[in-house]
Amino acid sequence: MANHMNGTLPAQPEKATLEGKNKLLAFWFFLGGETVLFGTLFAGFIALRNQVPEGPTADEIFKLGMVGVATLILLTSSLTSVLAMMAMHKHQVKAMLGWLIVTVVLGLSFLGLEIYEFVEYVHEGHTFTSSAFGTAFYTLVGFHGAHVIFGIIWISLLIIQGYRKGLTVVTAPKFYVASLYWHYVDVIWVFVFTVVYLMGKVG
Repeated sequence: MANHMNGTLPAQPEKATLEGKNKLLAFWFFLGGETVLFGTLFAGFIALRNQVPEGPTADEIFKLGMVGVATLILLTSSLTSVLAMMAMHKHQVKAMLGWLIVTVVLGLSFLGLEIYEFVEYVHEGHTFTSSAFGTAFYTLVGFHGAHVIFGIIWISLLIIQGYRKGLTVVTAPKFYVASLYWHYVDVIWVFVFTVVYLMGKVG
């Protein structure tokens, strides 16, 4: 593993260069745009969540036990991402990559449960076209799922790059930004869990 620069790396290698700082700044702007987009989807879901002329309602189909397990898995992946960044700041490349691998595995587990959940809902008559509620639900939750898939692919590619190039002031900002993105995806899921599932069960 190419790790020959570890001895000269600063404590926060992701901010050691102007390019790294610019990447972080640009990423915060990107997250701002994503927040506006998700906010629009949340508003649409809230407006349509009770529009169920035909098909099951949220209270009838949602299974909080399974969704709760998926939530726990995703939040745990956020913790492993934190541990990866802590290892990066200690210049422990193998530990950082190991924690990122665990993060990817947990993300895949979350996706597996979400796909299983969608299949169950379809069998119960809750489809994208069954009602306005169904359309809003699959649009919002599916859009979040797409972000999880993107994050898994992104982090997986960085893991490969990490094994090839090690940790440098060039690669460090990439790991750090990907970790921030993963935290963002997890935070959005907390809102999804609250607005979609908890509000769906309590009416």
